[in-house]
Amino acid sequence: MSFLKLSNIHKSYFLGKEEFPVLKGIDLDFELGEFVSILGESGGGKSTLMNIIGGLDREFEGAVSVAGQKLDHKDEKALDAYRRDTIGYIYQAYNLISHLSVLDNVLISLDMTTLNKAEREKRALALLQRVGLSDQAKKYPNQLSGGQKQRVAIARALASDPKVIIADEPTGALDSQNTVEVLQILNEIAAEGRLVITVTHSQTVADAGTRIVHLADGKIDADKRIRAAYPPQTTPSPIKSRLLPATVSIKTAIKYLKFNFWRNSLIVIGTAIGLFAVILFSGLGNGISGYINRQITDMANPQVVTVARYQKKTTTTPSGDNPMVAALTSSAATKKPTFSHHQMAQIAALKHVDSVQKSYTATNVTVKYQTKTATMTTLSNWTKSATTSSIDVGHKPGKGEIILDKNAIAKKIAKSDWQNLVGKTVTLSYTALDRAGKQVTVNFSAKVAGIGSNANSMQTINIINTTTLTDAMRAANVATTPTALAVKIDQLANVKSVNRKINRLKSNDSRLYSSSSIVSTIDTIQTYVDLASTILAVIAGISLVVSALMIIVTMYMSVSARTKEIGILRALGESKRDIRRLFISESLVIGVVSAVLGTGLAFGFGAIANLALQSIANYSFVQISLLNVGTTFIIALIISLIAALLPSRHAAALNPIDALSAD
Repeated sequence: MSFLKLSNIHKSYFLGKEEFPVLKGIDLDFELGEFVSILGESGGGKSTLMNIIGGLDREFEGAVSVAGQKLDHKDEKALDAYRRDTIGYIYQAYNLISHLSVLDNVLISLDMTTLNKAEREKRALALLQRVGLSDQAKKYPNQLSGGQKQRVAIARALASDPKVIIADEPTGALDSQNTVEVLQILNEIAAEGRLVITVTHSQTVADAGTRIVHLADGKIDADKRIRAAYPPQTTPSPIKSRLLPATVSIKTAIKYLKFNFWRNSLIVIGTAIGLFAVILFSGLGNGISGYINRQITDMANPQVVTVARYQKKTTTTPSGDNPMVAALTSSAATKKPTFSHHQMAQIAALKHVDSVQKSYTATNVTVKYQTKTATMTTLSNWTKSATTSSIDVGHKPGKGEIILDKNAIAKKIAKSDWQNLVGKTVTLSYTALDRAGKQVTVNFSAKVAGIGSNANSMQTINIINTTTLTDAMRAANVATTPTALAVKIDQLANVKSVNRKINRLKSNDSRLYSSSSIVSTIDTIQTYVDLASTILAVIAGISLVVSALMIIVTMYMSVSARTKEIGILRALGESKRDIRRLFISESLVIGVVSAVLGTGLAFGFGAIANLALQSIANYSFVQISLLNVGTTFIIALIISLIAALLPSRHAAALNPIDALSAD
């Protein structure tokens, strides 16, 4: 029984509705061990017949059987497997892949086998040694002569141990010496028990084989046996094929990008600049947000909410006071509602409330040290809302102690040696209403425990020990029931919810309390920072759109320039999916390298910017987070993937026959 059989093969091409028959009923049988030459003039149908035998041409009538099994030319996956398992191609134009080394050109067939890496390389080197090119393994095709290129093509055709070798004008571009050597190799291949089919118009080539089939005007007009076929050989188990692994596509993509390094570098740099802008602006937004948050939290603990009794009408606050302090301020002329023990217990019983402290604020407090005096706009007692981060010198106030604001008080009463005020005693006085509603003066003394300041001027740092202040109030017959509370929340994440709960507490449908938190201030500022960051990111995004267009154009150019390579890979048995994956891999590699470069640039420029801004504030204004880096890589991969989709689909859709004939 014949190994390969063609039955009643008909093939026509159409120009509009006009039909041009090329093959007109071809019947042929081929045996293993034969070296068959299909001889004929140009246009006689030789190449078309070769493409049908090789599983590249699917549009014909008739049947092709291999080892007694009919090939289904409608099943593209089956044909891919047929080319991987059974067929090896040798071309007149060599059809080597220019950006792969000699060794890699042979390995590309072996990558679709089950051999491990070491076995693949060993076989590839052995085949190159067989064709006399073991010393040329690391060279590229453009560094070889025509005869050497053809030998590489022969080694590649034999790599996957195919049963059928199809040679299309294998000596057409060779001199007489190389022709003799290539024909000798083809005879040796047939002698190994393979079927060698050459397509040629050379009688010399035809005479070198075991059989000549003459094709004229789409029909066989002669089938002549020159000598007996080589006897069957006992060969080891054939190499098993497999689908091309995704890692091979990635490695091939990297090799191509390295081969065209400078052109691809421009694309990478262009994409990296857009990604650099995105990550730098994101880091700048993080830094500015963190700086503002730090300044605000230096003033007050964000886990503490300030609670006052709710009033429909609010009194005018002294000029320059912070709005949050206004709710706490009691003046000599105005008496604000206070908190009862029951109301304090009601708030303390709320979920997530750790503690409730009484909060007092005195206004227009006169401070005297020796002969110098100054006036505090506000003086508050130390609660958990205060933070030690605002203390520049000294410590938080204990009993009988006070913290003075550096700029508003300390430098006014001791301009040159204000730091030496720590440990000194100052006298204080302010006007308040006593229990009878009469205006009285509260006098007391306190030792300076520390001096503090805020980087901004939103609030002064004048804080006294609670017991010290309440003792002085009692001595002046001023009530110590608080007009405000400092409520400590267990976790920062619960501040907003507790704040809402306090504001919703009612008695007889009347709102009881007015609660505010510095978190709401932070959120408001964060909204503006986020808006500014978003605007900057959108501007950077424009460059990313340009980068995506660059990648798309590059991929289309790559597909156009590598059309023949696509045909070669399909002829070797790669599927449409493999071709798509190859170009997508190239695009993704560009994206990843761009992201790495963009991230590096962002960290570098960020470090320089932070160093330059140290003189303005001792703070890193560019803070690039892992989330920023991760987001940048995701953006790069998405852009690369989108940019590669259409070009890769176009590449996969190319007809392998047309691709092989491309210049």
